[in-house]
Amino acid sequence: MAASAGFGFSAMVSVTTGLFMEPLGNEFGWGRALQASGASITAVLTFAMSPFFGMLIDRWGTRWMALVGIVFASLVICSFSLANGSPVQWMMLWAVYAFAGVMIKSTVWTAAISSVFKEGRGMALGLTLSGTAVAQIIFPPLTDWLINTYGWRGAWIGLGLGGGAFTFVICLFFFIDGYAIARSKQAMTGEKAKGPLLDVPGLSIAQAWRDTALWRIGLSTFIIMVVTIALNVHQFEILRATGITRTAAAYYSSIAGFAGIAGKLITGALLDRYHVRWVGGLTLGMTTVAFALLLLPNLSPPIIVAAMVVNGYSAGTKLQVASYLTSAYGGLRNFGAMFGVMASLIAAGSGLGPVAAGLIFDSYGSYDPFLVIGIVASIVSSGLIISLGAYPVWGSSTDISERST
Repeated sequence: MAASAGFGFSAMVSVTTGLFMEPLGNEFGWGRALQASGASITAVLTFAMSPFFGMLIDRWGTRWMALVGIVFASLVICSFSLANGSPVQWMMLWAVYAFAGVMIKSTVWTAAISSVFKEGRGMALGLTLSGTAVAQIIFPPLTDWLINTYGWRGAWIGLGLGGGAFTFVICLFFFIDGYAIARSKQAMTGEKAKGPLLDVPGLSIAQAWRDTALWRIGLSTFIIMVVTIALNVHQFEILRATGITRTAAAYYSSIAGFAGIAGKLITGALLDRYHVRWVGGLTLGMTTVAFALLLLPNLSPPIIVAAMVVNGYSAGTKLQVASYLTSAYGGLRNFGAMFGVMASLIAAGSGLGPVAAGLIFDSYGSYDPFLVIGIVASIVSSGLIISLGAYPVWGSSTDISERST
């Protein structure tokens, strides 16, 4: 519950960015690319910092990082209300947010869950990552109401203080993971950790860098993040281009959140029963359908709903699949560092996608070229996951002992 709340809070900014585009554009005259540049700035800095913070997790755990990060992020989100039309100031605000955001990104929550669950890890990750789907259900309509009632400045303050306070209280009382348990045992015995906090099997960092399976997982994750995060950020305006109202577009966007919850829970159950290369590969490949539907002319409400359902169901599982794959093929001993690198690739894709989609729109006056790219990228990402080999079989040592047949 605590990890799910934390993950939902970490997604709050990304799922609401699109709703601020029109009021910011009207007030400051900014183009779509500049408005979406915040995601890119955050992504660049997150790309650089995630491996380092991942290693800190392996050594010190996730609880302290999460609590400090929630408070820091809440205050920075409120500071977006101070935007005065200066592009430099706007970029600086996002740069500060990146330092707070990296402390509450996916690595923190997935590492915590992986440190506790072995059997049923797929479902546990599904429940945790459903937090972002819940955020997609709640925050777009809430943000639209806040903007209409208090203006875009008041909306930033309401999101920062309200979301931050709720998440902090939940995590303060309930975010106790395997790292915290290990530290408590060490304190009782007087032992000091000489390496990773969790004494479990897994690849060394040097072995992880040479592992081809992890490289394929990383490349697939990067590709799918480029197109799906871009779609999430711009879907509000993509829907607006069909002629529907702002409020209707906000509620259509929320449909993807409901589908995302179903996708995460169903995928979690399947991951605990079937090989992740088939579950993950086929699920990610479904994103192709969403891009194709949005390319159809004269979109009707049923088609829009279908596209949002497919996108929410399939795209919502990408972090779940990446986390499960990383723990399955790399082990848990250095999971923080390994998934920190994955988080860097996630950040790179998340930053590149929204700006690229914005530039495409600014250049062509349409999102259609981006949607075509999304179809191709989804197929490639799916193929990389399906091509993975069998699970490693972990021995008692920290190294991989053999590949299962």
